[in-house]
Amino acid sequence: MTESPRLSARTKWVALVVMLILGIVVIVAVAEGLVRARQWAKYGAFASYDSLYRVDESIPLRVLVPGARVGNITINSSGFRGPAIEMPKPQNRIRIAFLGASTTFCAEVSSDAAVWPNIVVEQLSKRFPEVKFDYVNGGVPGYVVRSSLLNLEHKIEPLDPDVVLIYEATNDLSGEVNALAAAQGLIAAERNRPGWLERHLLLWELVVKNLRVRSAQQDAVAATNRVTMDKATLGAEFHHDLRELVTAAQRKGRLVAVATFSTQLRVEQSAEERKRAAVSALVYMPNIGLDDLVFGYRRYNDIIENVARERGALLIEGETDIPGDPIHFVDTVHFSDAGSRKMADRVFNGLVGSPDFLRLVASRQPH
Repeated sequence: MTESPRLSARTKWVALVVMLILGIVVIVAVAEGLVRARQWAKYGAFASYDSLYRVDESIPLRVLVPGARVGNITINSSGFRGPAIEMPKPQNRIRIAFLGASTTFCAEVSSDAAVWPNIVVEQLSKRFPEVKFDYVNGGVPGYVVRSSLLNLEHKIEPLDPDVVLIYEATNDLSGEVNALAAAQGLIAAERNRPGWLERHLLLWELVVKNLRVRSAQQDAVAATNRVTMDKATLGAEFHHDLRELVTAAQRKGRLVAVATFSTQLRVEQSAEERKRAAVSALVYMPNIGLDDLVFGYRRYNDIIENVARERGALLIEGETDIPGDPIHFVDTVHFSDAGSRKMADRVFNGLVGSPDFLRLVASRQPH
């Protein structure tokens, strides 16, 4: 008889814990639903962008899923963002392949049509109406130069591009900076790998991102835990990899162009403007100071210029022609619609100012 009250009390506590857990689950589910509804309102999709990708173990490389669609992003049957790619390539067609990462993929712009590679080809079609142009957007978020080399060799070469344009820098820079920070004991080597909750719950992904942004804002002016860089050798691996990519792209005698990299972060900005402009870069490179970050981007652009000269590639300059402000950038490196149009102008002007490109166009004109 004396055990019944104890059992009853224990049962009540178990029931209370179960109700508490259920309550938390309901709250999280409602919050997750609200976050996904917000994503739908903003991007036209409930699903995470992760559904756009798979790993092709035969390469191996993370690639886009053919036919996938999330919000305003459409992946064609060849596995690239943008319109269908006609195969075999029609006679006299000029096909341009754009190699890069998220800044070429452009998830942040309003539509497939607003992506700068698409605008470049639209501008070329208007300038040379007697010639047919199309393109391959080989940009995939997260790619570094080595990824683009694999992409070129395994996925883009079979599409027979006439022009290859390369736009890379920021992921290689963040990889180099974080490798130095790990070697100097400032961070764990796997610190940026997302956990299970971050991969499956948009709510938790948003919380983690906001915490990282806040941390980056707070640490932007701090002098502790800063990586030590050898400025004389910074970018040596990037130089090697970019030269290898340009050389591979040139093997069939095609025109290869390399564009310098644009960022919202500028030398002439005030300390507060730099801090705001650098936030997203500091999320991925938390152990670099603002002055070193400015130097890093400048150093990588110097390397891009050097490789273009070494390999006789077309150099597309004017990275600061895109204003360094929130109208043209949604963060440190990714374009808004306005920035994407400015980037397209850069590339268009660089191409039509090239005698080699004009000779290519002339060779495809009907006689």
